[in-house]
Amino acid sequence: MATIKKFEDLDIWQNARVLNKEVCYVLERLLESKNYKLKEQLDSSAGSVMDNIAEGFERDGNREFIQFLAIAKGSLGEVRSQLYRTYDRNILNEDELNEFQIKCNELASKIAKFMFYLNNSNYRGNKYKNN
Repeated sequence: MATIKKFEDLDIWQNARVLNKEVCYVLERLLESKNYKLKEQLDSSAGSVMDNIAEGFERDGNREFIQFLAIAKGSLGEVRSQLYRTYDRNILNEDELNEFQIKCNELASKIAKFMFYLNNSNYRGNKYKNN
């Protein structure tokens, strides 16, 4: 396993970034349909997934990192819910919705597994190292 030196090295952050890029397709369609508020909410929650993973990593402590991962996972739930709303408004078709839901569920599972790993790790983070 490669050493993680920056949040960009994290598989979960990379996956969140890919999801965020794919959500842009939906954002464009929401803009065209004049669903501005839902567009802003979906854009914000999709960005929040990757941003909270990054912020938690930069805190240099496992407890805070786990807390931010939980927030990221919650934001991912928001993305899933908002995608159902786009489907209900005929912005996405059923196949598109299902594809997004699979990706969201896979990422949620990876985040949960990483949280479990951190919870059971003896490593507490750089901020707790003795100088």
